[in-house]
Amino acid sequence: MRFFRAIGLEPVAWALRRLHCPVPTAALVLEVGSGGNPYARANVLLDAYEDTRQRHWAPLIVDRPAVLGFVERLPFRNKAFDFVIASHVLEHSAHPERFLGELQRVAKAGYIEVPDAFMERINPYRDHRLEITVRDGRLVIRKKRGWKEDPAVVELYEHEAKPLVARRLIPRHPFAFHVRYYWQDRIDYVVVNPEDDATWPAPESEPPTAGGPSLRGSIGGAVLRLARRMLSHAKRNRTLSLAPLLACPDCRSPGMDATPDEVRCAGCGRRYPIQQGVPRMYPEGLS
Repeated sequence: MRFFRAIGLEPVAWALRRLHCPVPTAALVLEVGSGGNPYARANVLLDAYEDTRQRHWAPLIVDRPAVLGFVERLPFRNKAFDFVIASHVLEHSAHPERFLGELQRVAKAGYIEVPDAFMERINPYRDHRLEITVRDGRLVIRKKRGWKEDPAVVELYEHEAKPLVARRLIPRHPFAFHVRYYWQDRIDYVVVNPEDDATWPAPESEPPTAGGPSLRGSIGGAVLRLARRMLSHAKRNRTLSLAPLLACPDCRSPGMDATPDEVRCAGCGRRYPIQQGVPRMYPEGLS
């Protein structure tokens, strides 16, 4: 990846970043918000939804041990994982303190990737609730008060500059428009406006249009799928048992009894159904 950046091929380096995970072979890796393109190195996957606009309706991939649940109440034991990947998911949370607290609770280290706050400000997404950047090694997080923080700036950008920036500048220099943050033991962050409420309802959007990917997109997708298979821990993942890693998202008890149909908490008695091999471990009242 560094080689391609050094010779000016940033788009190639950007694509290869998903194949990089700085952990030893024996490390146990969780990916949250794994969606339709999980990292090859992840051993366990977690996502909130089977189908959602938030990942552009891409089908959920569950090709290894997976759980449905929320990052703000992760259904895993304390320090169950050596490393956790959170790629393009933190910005969707209205409660960043809970989100980051849970990452630190279940893992010893990790990686966070999000759009940089500048890109989010001029090119906002309907389901993004945070603007995030890095200053002096610290994540600086601002809660959005609506999906467009500055409609006037967005209008000016979209009127003239968007075609140039979105189609040329960002694809050629993706690292400048994204945050890539590695942490060990603790996440250094600040929420600059914790009093603001980011739970506003996201506006509706048009349904996805019919039509397949471009030839270039199809080839790129095929290459990434092949690389993911080659670099994955598929053999290990097939024998990995989820039950010893789980904890109740309601009472936090680590005592979980699993059957083919459900996971039951020995502490509070809550039962979580297993559908198509995937436990649905949502906190009480949320799904």
